Amino acid sequence: MALVTPLTAEHDLETKELAEFFNETLGFCPNSVLTMQRRPEISKAFINLNKAVMANGGRVTSALKRMIAWVSSNTSGCRYCQAHAIRAAERYGAKQEQLDNIWEYRTNAAFSDAERAALDFSLAASMVPNAVDAKIKKELYTYWNEGEIVEMLGVISLFGYLNRWNDSMGTSLEEDAIDSGNTFLGKHGFEVGKHDGSKY
Repeated sequence: MALVTPLTAEHDLETKELAEFFNETLGFCPNSVLTMQRRPEISKAFINLNKAVMANGGRVTSALKRMIAWVSSNTSGCRYCQAHAIRAAERYGAKQEQLDNIWEYRTNAAFSDAERAALDFSLAASMVPNAVDAKIKKELYTYWNEGEIVEMLGVISLFGYLNRWNDSMGTSLEEDAIDSGNTFLGKHGFEVGKHDGSKY
């Protein structure tokens, strides 16, 4: 059982309107947002930040942003966010070979060197202690400009918040997200774990 029970989508109509954004990204409103709306200022601020972070202002595609989110969430160990990120990557046009081989992004031919630099940045920035160093910076600047690096770190930081929120909350994973997690991550041992609302 989740630490705090999600409220219905009708609880706060301003949140509901803003949350239509997630119908595009995921196909449903996440239980995390339905829980945040117990304090509507948090849910509304979160959705607006999410929209700003995921807007494309350069060459960092929507699909790559969701793969960055997946690497960050995998590093943090949040199954809820792993499933959401891989689902959103699929919905935003990530190549099938990338979705199937996200665990091997460093060596798989489906990923470009620019994408590897972005995903290595996500991995290093999501570690505790933080592992961003001169080598990561050099690789980033080989392929990306400063605005694009800010976009990437926006995604990583947003998912730092989400990883802590959802793992601490034990947010129940939605069925569609479970299906995506099983499809693309199951061969690597993906489990719903604490995010199975029927068990906790």
